[in-house]
Amino acid sequence: MDLFTWNWKPVLPLLLFAFLFLYEEWVSIPSCAVVPSSSPDLHAEYDTVKEGNQVEGLKVMIVANLLLFASEAGFFNQYFRDYYMSKFFKKSFHSLKPDMLLVLGDISAKGFELNKTKWVSLLHQFHQMLGPFLELPFHVVLGDRDVGECNKLDARFVHWVSRSFPGLDSAGCGAFEISNVSFVSLNAVALLCGNNKLRFSVERTIETESIDLRMETDGITELVDDSGKLRQLPDSFRWRENAMLSGSGPVLLLHFPLYRTANDSCREDKIFEKDPRLSSHGSRTQQREFTNSGPYDLLHTVPPNATEYIFQALKPRIIFSAHTHEFCDHTHSDGTREVTVPAMTWKLRDDPGFIIATFHRDRKAVSVSYCSLARESHVLLMYISFLILFLTIYLVSNTPQLRCLR
Repeated sequence: MDLFTWNWKPVLPLLLFAFLFLYEEWVSIPSCAVVPSSSPDLHAEYDTVKEGNQVEGLKVMIVANLLLFASEAGFFNQYFRDYYMSKFFKKSFHSLKPDMLLVLGDISAKGFELNKTKWVSLLHQFHQMLGPFLELPFHVVLGDRDVGECNKLDARFVHWVSRSFPGLDSAGCGAFEISNVSFVSLNAVALLCGNNKLRFSVERTIETESIDLRMETDGITELVDDSGKLRQLPDSFRWRENAMLSGSGPVLLLHFPLYRTANDSCREDKIFEKDPRLSSHGSRTQQREFTNSGPYDLLHTVPPNATEYIFQALKPRIIFSAHTHEFCDHTHSDGTREVTVPAMTWKLRDDPGFIIATFHRDRKAVSVSYCSLARESHVLLMYISFLILFLTIYLVSNTPQLRCLR
């Protein structure tokens, strides 16, 4: 018995820590499943993607609501939650091999209250969390926690924050193209803000992108003639008379979801019933009540008039939004699909997640996969179990009476 104790006493803790290391590596791998489109014309896409027959195109990882706390993160957030989120990013990068990363706002918990020095510290923390994703193209959309609600929205501060992220103009909007897929991101916070001058800047961005889109469709490449004067555009270029088909425009990126009527609902129930892999990570098949974990009303959406303006001007191919902290797959009345990305942080929910969108080369369709991450409660339970087991082994190995009994 003494020989057995002497041999295993130093080995058991090593085995436990090896098991803990392997568990951390395993639990950091996301679980993803394709979400079928509700459109009858695209419904066959679900079976095609499941069978692996699709022609792979641009694969984009889309996350939202990281809610970093800069220097006031606290021990638990910094050494547990943020540590695991960094592992989630790293494992997602290596297992899913995306071509690009999109962050749909609220990278900060209270960015609107930070001075420039603390913002720089928060950006450093953000880059550390992204890890290998810094090697890829990435784009950040501004959220209300980043720049503040309407009564705190300052154009100079928005301009300063926008300079910290690639591809954003002074109003917090952006337009870019990658692998023949066009994207437009809008500062949706400003669209909620009445006569704020930032809202007018965002509307000018929408109109400019609308003109560029119709010029490209009609084969016009120059707005300026040989004399350097602006060409007279035909009446068809007025956004109110946009005759382009729905879904023919760019991919639209927003922090706030677009407006929808009270009767419109997400297809959450049907989606997760079809794939039990998703429902196993949380009871998402039931309507969850929004919890007010901050100073904002979580039911904000882009106002109806601004929503109609966006649909008329841009004819978006698909829309990705955030803010609600919940996943939602919604089809608007004109057939445009809007996917709301869940929060990717344990600070807001026990079961965080993100989206993988694949833009296929052989057709206009976009396949969407929902990726679930480990529950915080499960990981904490594992750590507690490990601690109890470690203490038990230690006490058994170091208490003479217990050694005799054994």
